[in-house]
Amino acid sequence: MRADRLLALLLLLQNRGRMTAPELAAELEVSVRTIYRDVEALGASGVPVRADRGPDGGYRLMSGYRTRLTGLTDDEAGALFLAGVPGPARDLGLGAVLATAQLKVQAALPAELAERTRLIQDRFHLDAPAWFRDADPVAHLAPVARAVWEQRVVRTHYRRWRGEVHRELRPLGIVLKGGIWYLAALVDEAVRTYRIARFLAVDLTDEVFVRPAGFDLAAHWAESSRRLEAELHRDTAHLRISPRAHRLLPMLYGAAGRRALAEAGEPDAEGWTEVRLAVEGPAVAVGDLLRLGAEAEVLGPPELRRAVAAAVAALAGRYGTTAAPST
Repeated sequence: MRADRLLALLLLLQNRGRMTAPELAAELEVSVRTIYRDVEALGASGVPVRADRGPDGGYRLMSGYRTRLTGLTDDEAGALFLAGVPGPARDLGLGAVLATAQLKVQAALPAELAERTRLIQDRFHLDAPAWFRDADPVAHLAPVARAVWEQRVVRTHYRRWRGEVHRELRPLGIVLKGGIWYLAALVDEAVRTYRIARFLAVDLTDEVFVRPAGFDLAAHWAESSRRLEAELHRDTAHLRISPRAHRLLPMLYGAAGRRALAEAGEPDAEGWTEVRLAVEGPAVAVGDLLRLGAEAEVLGPPELRRAVAAAVAALAGRYGTTAAPST
């Protein structure tokens, strides 16, 4: 570990020029005292590190010195594919490996290209989780990721909506969607998807499995996503919506809202429009449609209109007959 850190320290000084001990400590996630010791070790090994004092001081390499120790290890080369998502890389236990790989690549680039990569990193950042929702706590992500890398069979205890199950899985790949981690795994000769936060226990076995020939994680995820949407959105609500609801539909219902607007009829004299929106079953659809409030009217199907009317009547009764609690 120390050898890797010394190399990362050397590459930081080579790529960025003068840096203070606190800056180096923050980058390498160690104490300032550790940086002092590491700089002494670099100097003892023949690396010409200069220490400049004063308000603009810090450590730097002597002019003209460059290391050529920029070969990537297998782990570092693999970690580069996560270069745009440093947070998830840390969750997978690859944060330090990714940082070292990026430093090595930067050190190997011509000066003008290295500066351009630094500018891009300074100006663009990807934040994977969705707004107003914490990312899933994923206590078992590390063993799941290890099972994927090493093609190891795992025995799991999983919490489903209908209860808990014990399953033996052959993990094929991990997907991060909107801040939520998912596992694609082979079970009973079929590839299924599991939300990693719902694993209650994950035990790695010594059994190694062979991945199915031609399995494509991206293609599997795209197909399973389409299948899930089709299964969820089995019904269609016929709505009459206001101009304000016209703007809300894409924000509240995503692709289903955009499709409804694309196929909408012409506005009436009051500016209201009739649309057909794909929805889940009645129990879920009622709650979803109430998000539009008074900006929408359900025209059909009749059972959905009655269900929404009953929910609205219950709300009116609760707020119309009960006094607000005193404070």
